[in-house]
Amino acid sequence: MRLALVTDAWLPQVNGVVRTLGHTIRQIEAAGHEVTVISPADFRTIPCPTYPEIRLAWRPFHGVARRLAEFAPERIHIATEEPLGLAARRYCVRHGLRFTTSYHTQFPEYLRARLPVPLAVSYA
Repeated sequence: MRLALVTDAWLPQVNGVVRTLGHTIRQIEAAGHEVTVISPADFRTIPCPTYPEIRLAWRPFHGVARRLAEFAPERIHIATEEPLGLAARRYCVRHGLRFTTSYHTQFPEYLRARLPVPLAVSYA
């Protein structure tokens, strides 16, 4: 199986998402499958507002589309729904490709810690 893993959270970041994905990739490869990671390292980046240690891909759609088309994965997993994840989702929807996605952050709480957004609004 050929799996494309699209993630906005990747090395050199050190956090639970990155560590979990790294472990998952090692297990998938140990089972004999091929994995490609599409990460911010492949793109021009800008600092995340309010969290500049995190780098976000800037205008990644065409690069994500090219990488997915070249790799021709049998499965696509979008591990984060930030610029890269949104670009991959858009590509999949446009091309009728099935994909899985996951979310690892309590986004309403994360947003509330940085901006005056009520939890009820962001949970809605």
